[in-house]
Amino acid sequence: MLNELYGYLRLYTNYFQPVMKLLEKTRTGSRVTKKYDKPQTPYQRVLQSTHVPDKNKDEMNRLYAKLNPAELKRQITRLQSRLIDYAAKKKDMNRGIARYGSAQEKRL
Repeated sequence: MLNELYGYLRLYTNYFQPVMKLLEKTRTGSRVTKKYDKPQTPYQRVLQSTHVPDKNKDEMNRLYAKLNPAELKRQITRLQSRLIDYAAKKKDMNRGIARYGSAQEKRL
């Protein structure tokens, strides 16, 4: 379940979540001034890079054309809910085992 979640998160984060990259940080006394690049997704930064071959950029463009950010977000939310439910059930199950175990010990 976690691997599936990470797969959707990877796509959503790299293709649709913009990030402001820190360009410069200067300290004047106790005051720190930071300058950031314009917000861009990692996908957009790769497309602008001259270090990435065009073949890889074409593959990324084909994948991007197939992605639906709303559907990715729904899948992420669905899997997060399943994980929360699983954790709650496991916690309840462990409580039951602990209660059963302490009752068994009292009998001995």
